[in-house]
Amino acid sequence: MAMTMKVYKVNRDGLTRIVREEAEVVPLEQPEASHQFPACECPECRTTAR
Repeated sequence: MAMTMKVYKVNRDGLTRIVREEAEVVPLEQPEASHQFPACECPECRTTAR
């Protein structure tokens, strides 16, 4: 299964600028460990995780 990706920036006035045109990409089956976000360490999330 492929998906389409387009990269753009939006400035504080809401104006959009395309950084990379639309391209078809194939997602990874399993993301590499370096691509995953660490667990949130804010006080609220730490309390609910316990």
